Amino acid sequence: MDPEKMINGLTKELAAELKTMSKTKDIDAKETHSRIIKNLCQSLGVFFDLMSEMMPYDPDEDDDLDNEDIPF
Repeated sequence: MDPEKMINGLTKELAAELKTMSKTKDIDAKETHSRIIKNLCQSLGVFFDLMSEMMPYDPDEDDDLDNEDIPF
């Protein structure tokens, strides 16, 4: 499955849960929605942690490169 589609799906679900929770008056239902929101945020965090580990280039660490070596 495409990670970008998964991130977009999780983000949409998170927004929907936040909207639903804001309209809910019952405290038990709010707790249920808050647990769902926590799980969705943790799931998104997995992707963000993975992306930060996979960043291919850090200009501060590669001091031996010339500006001509940077492709952009």
